[in-house]
Amino acid sequence: MAKKDPYAALRFKEFRFFLFMRFAMVFAWAMQFVIIEWEVYSITKDPLSLGFIGLMEIIPAVAMALFAGHIVDQNEKKALLVKCLLGFSTVSLGLFLITIPSIQKALSVSNVLLIIYALVFLGGLVRAFIGPTVFSLLSLIVPKKTYPNAATWSSSTWQMGAMFGPALAGVSISFIGVHWSMCLVFGFTVLALLGLSQIERKPILNPKIGEPVFQSLKEGVRFVFKNHTILGALSLDMFAVLFGGAVALLPVFAQDILKVGSEGFGILRAAPAVGSIVTMLASAYFSLNKNAGKKLLIAIFIFGGSIILFGVSEIFWVSVFALFLSGVADGVSVVIRSTILQLHTPDHMRGRVSSVNSIFVGSSNELGAFESGVTAKLMGAVRAVVFGGCMTIGTVLVTAYVSPKFRNLDLEKEVEDLEKES
Repeated sequence: MAKKDPYAALRFKEFRFFLFMRFAMVFAWAMQFVIIEWEVYSITKDPLSLGFIGLMEIIPAVAMALFAGHIVDQNEKKALLVKCLLGFSTVSLGLFLITIPSIQKALSVSNVLLIIYALVFLGGLVRAFIGPTVFSLLSLIVPKKTYPNAATWSSSTWQMGAMFGPALAGVSISFIGVHWSMCLVFGFTVLALLGLSQIERKPILNPKIGEPVFQSLKEGVRFVFKNHTILGALSLDMFAVLFGGAVALLPVFAQDILKVGSEGFGILRAAPAVGSIVTMLASAYFSLNKNAGKKLLIAIFIFGGSIILFGVSEIFWVSVFALFLSGVADGVSVVIRSTILQLHTPDHMRGRVSSVNSIFVGSSNELGAFESGVTAKLMGAVRAVVFGGCMTIGTVLVTAYVSPKFRNLDLEKEVEDLEKES
């Protein structure tokens, strides 16, 4: 077997611009979400209000996901992504304006919250298209034999944005305030557009252009549910993220339990992404493909345990370590799931399959945020987090017992066959 090249995908110029664009986009999105969380909780002091942020994003993201996948498969990917980024920049500009102190003083608290939730809702519509468009564009930039390596670098870049965005958000809130922090977010959306401008338009590989929308949607959903490898990976990760949504309650822990202020909040928010990026960068050198099923189950079990540790901790750096460990485990999950999706999805169905993935996994982040907000309101933040961690571990144990085929999943041979292609 040929020696593994950890930089295979990076040797393609357009892929490097793709990573720059994705980093700027994710950085801005993660920073914006953290700023919104901080602002809303500062206004309301109600953990349920944090849950509503997630709910406002998940409703349009789920409602439009399948239709977005159909549209992505029927159209040129770069042009669609330009429109997505323009929509994202519009949301960021709106949040920048609504956080102007004079405007907030002129409006009631309820009206400010309604406008913020409305902008988050619009962002959910944009997000429904971003996921499948980025996933589809990636496969058109690098050759198929480089997919696993490209998926690893793309996921790593995503996690870097998710790591540095919250960290800068915490610092910038402290030094320049919420309003000017949103100005930085808008600036990064512009950088994302500049990176995307360096990528050429790509051909449309769908042989069924003009296919009726409902027939197209039915075909995409049927494909996912018939492919037990994809379905198993998505289902497992969905339930883990749904119940392990401790990150949504970080403003509560930072302000009321650990009492560490906005700087500590930024560190806590960045800790999971730091763990994920360490895992993903390591996976570029050390493969996770052998015994992938067992590794995925173990990783999510560790994720659940780390969430429990975070919930019971009253020491800041223990909490940081617990979140870092959750990120390490989540990084393993992301790499394995991304490899499965890239290897098992036909080119002409990437938009629809990615949309189903966004319903299973991506939106479960926001649904998990809502679940965390509701359970925190009912039983308190600490008990809500511990409950979520226990449910995550329970999900792993049930999956390992009822699905031996998934438990024994091994991707090594599939990847080796791709690497032999020239």
